[in-house]
Amino acid sequence: MNKLEIKHLSKTYPNGVKALDDLSLTIENGMFGLLGPNGAGKSTLMRTLAMLQEPQTGEIFFNGVNVVSNPDQIRSVLGYLPQEFGVYPKVSARNLLDHIAVLKGISNRNERKDQINFLLQQTNLYEHRKKAVSTFSGGMRQRFGIAQALLGNPKLVIVDEPTAGLDPEERNRFLNLLSEIGEQIIIVLSTHLVDDVLDLCSKMAILNRGKILCQGNPLELTASLTGKVWVKKVHKSELSLYRQNFTLLSSKLEAGETKIHLLADSCPDPGFELVSPNLEDFYFSTIHSATAYEG
Repeated sequence: MNKLEIKHLSKTYPNGVKALDDLSLTIENGMFGLLGPNGAGKSTLMRTLAMLQEPQTGEIFFNGVNVVSNPDQIRSVLGYLPQEFGVYPKVSARNLLDHIAVLKGISNRNERKDQINFLLQQTNLYEHRKKAVSTFSGGMRQRFGIAQALLGNPKLVIVDEPTAGLDPEERNRFLNLLSEIGEQIIIVLSTHLVDDVLDLCSKMAILNRGKILCQGNPLELTASLTGKVWVKKVHKSELSLYRQNFTLLSSKLEAGETKIHLLADSCPDPGFELVSPNLEDFYFSTIHSATAYEG
C-alpha cells in the first residue's frame, strides 16, 4: 500500500497570492479526485508534489520518506501529466517516449522498447507511433501524455486538468484509460470538472483558495444534502431575486429555459420540486458556504 502524506503545506507567490494555505491531506492507493475552481491552488499543489517547486512551509512524505528533503525519491516513482504538455516538433511518438525513458533512468534498450510498445498499445497509439506528436489531436496528445507518465512503472501518477478541451468521445476514451491503470498505485486527478471526479474517483477533496474544504467519498458527501436541493424553471429576470434571498447553487439553460438549484431545508417557493442531490450540488454548496464564511 502506497501512502502520500501532505502536512501543513503553504505557498505564497511574490505578488501576494496565497496559493496553498496550511494544507494537509493523506492519499492512498486508487483514484483520488482533487476538485476546485480555477485559481484554487490545484496546479500549485501538483507542481509541489512533483517537486518542480518547493513549499515555503510544510512537509510531504511518500511511503514514509520526506520528499521535500529527498526530492529524487519521489521523482524516481512519479508519473506526471501537467496541464500544459509541450513536445518537440517533428519527433515521433516512439522516439520521444524513448528519449523520456532514458531521462527516467531506463538504461536497458530492450526494456525501454518493451515498455514503449506496451504503453503505445495501451493508449491506442501504436499505429501512430511513427507520427510526430506535434501533429496529434488534443485527445491523442493527452493519451500520449499518460503513456510518458507511466514509463518506469510509477507508484504515484499526477494528472492536472487532463480532460479540459477534449470532445466527449476523447474524454470518455481518456477516462477509461485512467480507470484501467489499476488500484495498485496512487493516481491524483486534479480538475475543475465535477463529472471527471464522479466517474472515476472513490475518494475526493474540494480545494478552494489554497485550503481543503472537505474530503471523503463523492456519493457519501452528496448524500449529506438529501432533502435539501430544490429545482425550478424560472425566468432569467428572477435570477437576481433568488440569488439575494436563497442559497442559489447553480443555474443553467435547459431547452431555452433557466433551471435553478436552490439549497433549503424546506420548499423555498411555490413551484419548486425536491430532487436527489448530485455531486455538482454538493460542490457548489461547499464553495458557497466557505465563501460566505470568509465574507
